[in-house]
Amino acid sequence: MSDELVVLLDHDGNRVGSAAKSSVHHRDTPLHLAFSCYLFDDSGRVLLTRRALGKKTWPGVWTNSFCGHPAPGEAMVDAVHRRARQELGAAVRDVVCVLPDFRYRAEAADGTVENEVCPVFCALVDGPVAPSPDEVMDLVWAQWAEVRTAAALGWAISPWAQSQVPLLEAAGLPEWSRASV
Repeated sequence: MSDELVVLLDHDGNRVGSAAKSSVHHRDTPLHLAFSCYLFDDSGRVLLTRRALGKKTWPGVWTNSFCGHPAPGEAMVDAVHRRARQELGAAVRDVVCVLPDFRYRAEAADGTVENEVCPVFCALVDGPVAPSPDEVMDLVWAQWAEVRTAAALGWAISPWAQSQVPLLEAAGLPEWSRASV
């Protein structure tokens, strides 16, 4: 099995090449393309996941539903569908990009750096969720107000989710997610 490739970006967000995912998350992480997705159910609850302890970046930390990196030449929405299946064993529908220009840099306690242009999506789950234990160690369906409170208080959630939650709220969540706002 070959190593997953990520898309490298210049400072202005232009694609400048690719690199093995295993080679880009370290103390001097190059800027690269990623995405985050918040998955809602039909009653408006959002799925939060706790990253598996074997994950290279932010192991054991609670975060948004799932994240990933589009492969070179892969459409972002196709990457969202692919990672939903890989990480959560789930199908998704009604994928909406809410924060197309989200960008962040975060450093973990071990010195590992995330440095990503990371559009943020919301989607509806389409069937059961069966997470991969290599990706997810725990999950919870929560009301958006609970997610907002966790982010505002800086509870042990990923730094990207802490930044994304208030921005998502300001940008306006999709209408179908409003049942839990």
